Amino acid sequence: MGAIIVIALSAGGLAPLRQIVEALPPTCRASVFIVQHVGANPSVLPEILSWRGRLPAAFGRHGEIIERGRVYVAPSDHHMRLGFGTILLDREIKVHFTRPAADPLFVSAAETYGARVVGIVLSGANSDGAEGLRMITARGGLSLVQHPDEAKYPDMPLAGLKRDHPEGALTAAQLAERIIAHCACND
Repeated sequence: MGAIIVIALSAGGLAPLRQIVEALPPTCRASVFIVQHVGANPSVLPEILSWRGRLPAAFGRHGEIIERGRVYVAPSDHHMRLGFGTILLDREIKVHFTRPAADPLFVSAAETYGARVVGIVLSGANSDGAEGLRMITARGGLSLVQHPDEAKYPDMPLAGLKRDHPEGALTAAQLAERIIAHCACND
């Protein structure tokens, strides 16, 4: 299995997410996991990401085996966590007043995959993802946030910067470049 890329977004994060996902090459060997704050509302995020993205995108399913070169989206009203080689979904208590939330995904990825994890927090109006980024960094992974000046709602990136001091606050274009470098990671 290649790199594990986990991405969180809320208000204002769709455009930078699309820019990142659409930049991923069809040969990408990483597995990408996305949490968008949608609550129990219906989501069409996999379809949006498939319009111009070159990797297949779908909602993660409980017990699904993780494959390289795929984009997995947390389904509405479910936290998505990662086990060894599998996706785990649950409806446990809301985190940061939302389900799905980033921290359950980020923390489980860090605990399971350690230094293979790249965590990214995009635009959003709360502090979700900050604790997860701290855990990713503590386990040897790479933490990045969207530059607060570019984020439509900078609270989530700012919380990540304050809590974790990630390696970089980058524009969406710069984040895409960094992630492309992780697409070729081998076992």
